[in-house]
Amino acid sequence: MTSSTTIRLDDDLKRKMQKNLDAAGLSMNAYFVMAAKQLVLQKKVPFEILTEPEIPNKTTEKAMLLADAKDEGLVTDDSPSFTNVNDLMKSLDEN
Repeated sequence: MTSSTTIRLDDDLKRKMQKNLDAAGLSMNAYFVMAAKQLVLQKKVPFEILTEPEIPNKTTEKAMLLADAKDEGLVTDDSPSFTNVNDLMKSLDEN
């Protein structure tokens, strides 16, 4: 026995998904059934979930550029260095 399920997808997402499924020779229904069966068998989402990469904000971008410049010797690295945690903590408390 089977039952009908309605899935709402953004039109653009559906179009892109259908294009990939067509290339793989799968129907949308076959894909969702396959994914559902794997979820039940594996007891987890059967694929890696990715997100869009985050674009660094201006502060992070500047810090990354400065770190690269220091690595390349273009900018003097006058950052303090420490050989133990106590000295690091003391320095942080002073600032």
